[in-house]
Amino acid sequence: MNTTGHVQLPPGGPVPLPNPPADPSLADVSQATVAVLLIGPAGAGKTTVARYWADRRRVPTAHISLDDVREWVRSGFANPQSGWNENSEAQYRLARRTCGFAARNFLANGISCILDDAVFPDRPVVGLGGWKRHVGPGLLPVVVLPGLEIVLERNAARTGNRRLSDEEVARIHGRMAGWYGSGLPIIDNSTYDVETTARMLDEVVTRSIASPPSW
Repeated sequence: MNTTGHVQLPPGGPVPLPNPPADPSLADVSQATVAVLLIGPAGAGKTTVARYWADRRRVPTAHISLDDVREWVRSGFANPQSGWNENSEAQYRLARRTCGFAARNFLANGISCILDDAVFPDRPVVGLGGWKRHVGPGLLPVVVLPGLEIVLERNAARTGNRRLSDEEVARIHGRMAGWYGSGLPIIDNSTYDVETTARMLDEVVTRSIASPPSW
């Protein structure tokens, strides 16, 4: 008799592409088990939208924030604001891999996931390529990219090490513009509140399940 209280859980493996419905018009994304990667610059609102979207789904859904996981490191935290170096790069990669393991384990146990990260289009091997390796080909990437003025305004309201300089925000936003023409779905939430953006995310994920983007 097992008295340890140990419960055997299904192991997490690479997430496959979701099975599209026979009739796409009948797809109900609110009840589908999915893995979504929300991409955007600092100040895009991706973490707020991801949390809101996960809170209101009809099926169990986890929100996994790369920045939250990265900040698990307390002593020895390599803050990129103090200078981008091999230590900060290594901690970013480690956080992405940890997030990927977590997502695979949640999904193997019937819990959807939405992850958020500032993935650059000009670093495909480290960015999207890394996420595909860590989670699987079934990950559905969506870009949230409002205008620069909006991003600067939202960043100014942030605190701690997540608040960046205006120059850094502008640089990141400029690099993110490379997602246009990439084939990935893009939501410009410059004039949308969180609820509207989450509703648009539902629509984008529904289309991605019916016809997964190539990436």
